[in-house]
Amino acid sequence: MWLPPNALVALGDNPCWDESTINLSRSFGEGLLARMAKDKARARTAFEAARVQQEKIVQAQPDYGPALCVLAIIDAGLGHTELALDEGRRAIVLTPVEKDAINGSFVLRYFAITAALAGEKNLALEQLETGLRAPVAPLATSYGALKLLPFWDPLRGDPRFERIVASLAPKSADK
Repeated sequence: MWLPPNALVALGDNPCWDESTINLSRSFGEGLLARMAKDKARARTAFEAARVQQEKIVQAQPDYGPALCVLAIIDAGLGHTELALDEGRRAIVLTPVEKDAINGSFVLRYFAITAALAGEKNLALEQLETGLRAPVAPLATSYGALKLLPFWDPLRGDPRFERIVASLAPKSADK
């Protein structure tokens, strides 16, 4: 897969994207692009750099679920499946939707991404369905994001995933 050489240049040192409290770094974005390009060595290097950055944030705020949630996504990208899932589950416990609707919704939905990147398809689909019932809708789980973002590539083609995507499709105005 060819990627434009300047795909991340415009970001500068800013986070790759910023949804409320879920901040994925440029290094994470580089890792994700490398993963898409099937460049395992470059992906590992970028995810390892992202992990070093995120570990510092988690150490400074050990009971802050959104920061731990980001670390879980990075660890999933590194192939640390059990660690990633443990971190994601702890992030959910630290940030329950019942006590913090906004951050809890984000953490819950991003756990679905963690599970997808970790190759845990059934768990990812269960978490995505649960997350879609949460009160706040992160951009990463919108119709367009589910159709296009590479996080969801491991789920593409699964009939359950395709049903979820179809359920979020914009309704035609002429119907």
